[in-house]
Amino acid sequence: METQRKLAEEQRNLVQQQAQAKAQMARYEDELARKRMQTEHEAQRRQNAELVRMQEESAVRKEQARRATEEQIQAQQRQTEKERAEIERETIRVKAMAEAEGRAHEAKLTEEHNKRMLLERMHGEREKWIAAINATFNHIEGGVRTLMTDRTKLVMAVGGVTALAAGVYTTREGARVMWGYINRILGQPSLIRESSMAKFPFSGLISRITKKSLASSSGAASESGSSFENIILHPSLKRRIEQLARATANTKSHDAPFRNMLFYGPPGTGKTLVAREMARKSGLDYAMMTGGDVAPLGSQAVTKIHDIFDWAKKSKNGLLLFIDEADAFCASKRNSTYMSEAQRSALNALLFRTGDQSRDIVLVLATNRPGDLDAAVTDRIDEVIEFPLPGEEERFKLLKLYLNKYMLQENNSNESSPPWRSLFKRQQQKIVVKDISDEVLSEAAKKTEGFSGREIAKLMASVQAAVYGRPDCVLDSQLFREVVDYKVAEHCQRIKLSKEGAGNIAAEKEDASASGGS
Repeated sequence: METQRKLAEEQRNLVQQQAQAKAQMARYEDELARKRMQTEHEAQRRQNAELVRMQEESAVRKEQARRATEEQIQAQQRQTEKERAEIERETIRVKAMAEAEGRAHEAKLTEEHNKRMLLERMHGEREKWIAAINATFNHIEGGVRTLMTDRTKLVMAVGGVTALAAGVYTTREGARVMWGYINRILGQPSLIRESSMAKFPFSGLISRITKKSLASSSGAASESGSSFENIILHPSLKRRIEQLARATANTKSHDAPFRNMLFYGPPGTGKTLVAREMARKSGLDYAMMTGGDVAPLGSQAVTKIHDIFDWAKKSKNGLLLFIDEADAFCASKRNSTYMSEAQRSALNALLFRTGDQSRDIVLVLATNRPGDLDAAVTDRIDEVIEFPLPGEEERFKLLKLYLNKYMLQENNSNESSPPWRSLFKRQQQKIVVKDISDEVLSEAAKKTEGFSGREIAKLMASVQAAVYGRPDCVLDSQLFREVVDYKVAEHCQRIKLSKEGAGNIAAEKEDASASGGS
């Protein structure tokens, strides 16, 4: 039993081993089959890849061949177009040269034709003028022969020519003498530079009518402009000027003698403007002259001075005679060698005409150096008024006044101009004022210490010019300050130069006196 069991166990083990061997053989065969299939697939894949590569290389070669063919075709086309352009340019050049030669030939033919026609015309004109001259000389020769043979006609011809020459000369000289007489009797004296009186009788009628129409159209604005409202002065000085204007007006109404005045102060402080407004306020006519115009007149200065006073008496309202730069011929050393005889005579004529108080003339002298005036001249002055440089408050008001005049009123005048004027004149660009406050003007007033009223007006005119120099015509605080600083530096430099000039003059005088003493 034990043996059979062992045999059965061995058979069972043998069967299991055979089964395992068969299974292992099957697995090995399966693995071999898979490896064979994988090898076949790999070979097929390599074959396909090689086929694809060969196809791609073939496509690339075809594309390269196509591109080379296209480039060759394009190169041939470009060469053909270039040759065609060269042919066209050559054709155009040849055509232009042919046309130019044709025009030149035509112009040459035309010029020759015109020259030939001009020569023929000139020849005809010359023949005509020669014939006319010959005919004229023949007539003259016949007339001369007639006169030479007929003594009566000769005497009449000579007398007629003499009478004609005498008549022309007499008429010319008589008209000149008559015009000089009329101008001396009725006309305005030549020394007067500006006057509210008409130059000749009835000559100011049109201007007065025009002024009245403008005054009626402007309304109250014109009335305010004729008073002292637009004159910026120190309050005390302004009150005194207004009192003198009222006193002068009352003096005229009461037919009392007028009082002569002396205005002195630095240049540009408003002396001329105050004299003009005082005459208007008091109802007087005004006339202005300059003392520097007297010296060039020489010996005629005395006559011209008398003409002024004789002409002034013709005013029905009374005349305010304003003499600017009076120290030019009213100097205190009128008997010295620095003054010519004609100037001394002119000064004596002025002193003679102002020796007594007048009911016709108010004499107002203006000077920058009152100490240079002759004592006899100052003795005829009843009121002496100093015009100092404007203070800070007056400078602020002047800046504000001229800002309104040069910037704002300029725009208003452009708007109020007639519409038809824009058809003939280019429309001006408006000035735009930005951030120019009272603080900015007050700052400028502090910086402009020592400026006169005229210098402030010129400063604002410079501001206006700077604004017009900008493309947008805008005035801002930065531009305003730049112009103010520039003008202040210019003012300081001017003062420095004037002091140096005065020092040089004083040194020259000392040298001259020293050399004279030695």
